Amino acid sequence: PAHTPQALFHHLQLICLVNVLPLVARPNMRCSMASALKPRLHLRSRPVALSKRVPLVIRASAAPIEAPSSPLIGAKKQPLYNIVSLDEECIPTEDNDCQVFMGRDGNLVEVMCCDYGYRSGAGRMYQQADGEIPGSGFALGMQNFQEEFICLRRTFRYDEFASIAAVNPPQGVFGRALYAAGGAIVKGFAALDEALEGAGVLPKLAPEKPIESMVDPATNKSMDEISMDEVMSDCEAIRAKLRQLRLSNQAVWDREHTREATGGKVETPWYVKGVYLALCVMLDNLFNNRPIQRFWFLETVARMPYFSYIACLHLYESFGWWRAAAELRKIHFAEEWNELHHLQIMESLGGDKLWVDRFMAYHAAIAYFWILVVLFIASPGLAYNFSELIEAHAVDTYGEFADANAPLLKTLPPPLVAAQYYRSSDLYMFDEFQTSKQAEPRDPPCGNLHDVFNNIRDDEGEHVKTMKACQDTSVQQEIAARRAAPRRI
Repeated sequence: PAHTPQALFHHLQLICLVNVLPLVARPNMRCSMASALKPRLHLRSRPVALSKRVPLVIRASAAPIEAPSSPLIGAKKQPLYNIVSLDEECIPTEDNDCQVFMGRDGNLVEVMCCDYGYRSGAGRMYQQADGEIPGSGFALGMQNFQEEFICLRRTFRYDEFASIAAVNPPQGVFGRALYAAGGAIVKGFAALDEALEGAGVLPKLAPEKPIESMVDPATNKSMDEISMDEVMSDCEAIRAKLRQLRLSNQAVWDREHTREATGGKVETPWYVKGVYLALCVMLDNLFNNRPIQRFWFLETVARMPYFSYIACLHLYESFGWWRAAAELRKIHFAEEWNELHHLQIMESLGGDKLWVDRFMAYHAAIAYFWILVVLFIASPGLAYNFSELIEAHAVDTYGEFADANAPLLKTLPPPLVAAQYYRSSDLYMFDEFQTSKQAEPRDPPCGNLHDVFNNIRDDEGEHVKTMKACQDTSVQQEIAARRAAPRRI
């Protein structure tokens, strides 16, 4: 009913938001038409200027604003628009065009001005093109190949491996020899690319434009002329802090050994433990001193078990073999939904920036999916046991990272996607993946990046409990208990 006390209260809140907030909030939280009409910076593999202005619309529930959604290809790339749907929670600000987020408790959360990921805009959740139907898989595959091929060429021509070597200098004679060999291979492919380009086989490859030379294609004005210099300053300052984040592999192992010694050991067969240890050692070496990239790789792969389990359970239902897994499929989907948000958070922090990281993660994810399909068909208990091992290691890794970088993380705002997931009013999917009994539902804070990583650590702990429960009958008891318990909406 439109005239209930609750409805009137919400109307008063909206009036205060539109008319009172600009008067009482500090300057960089003012909500004005002028700020809404300003273009906002969007970081993909490089900052891209805007060519379209969007008026501010405040309403109780607004659909995402339309914007280009297809991937961009080579020199024909269209400008991306960093337009965030204003679904009662996102508020444009006047200072530097950054935003604040209004959570379900009415508190405002300042979020990052920039998205540092390779895929943003339509590739980031809650923004553009949510629910849009994809085109032909053949067309999408070719489009993505063309774009990634350009990134591959840039990787060798401009030696993007140097950024990895900078944080991982060679150790010892063997390390220096290995780096020298790798450098020679990179130079060889760079020379080959230049030769093919000179012969007209490949199109001319230009380095990414510096920020200062970029213009708005609609107005032909430079970045400075459209007041992006302050935004870029803020974005670069945050990027510099993100580069200072570190993770000690030895500290993670120490934390894991402490957990196992205090009763938190995951009991597993020796052959499963052997595969797990090999995977951990590989990650330690591939992503040493690159924690955000490591987390992005892990979250890309971490979604695969739930895809595998759902696919197998669907197969069993389709064959008429097993019909008692509907609730289990729902839990696994909610777990995948949770991991997807972790992945989006790591992407927004720049975890997928390098082509080589994307290449490894995507291929590892596909391989992992099929391995777990076979493992689940052979033994669901072993599949769940391996996932429990991985999730327990994730708890140790995120816990060590959050504790070791706490002072720096507390100075960084959360990404927008993190605020939208942890502080929005829709808690159904958040509660659904947590099967363990809790006296009080979780209400995770999201005031800074330290809160975000603590939340992710706690999420992984819930995955551990669920994977453990799936190895015996306790998951059935927890499902039955949840049916009888009141649910948050």
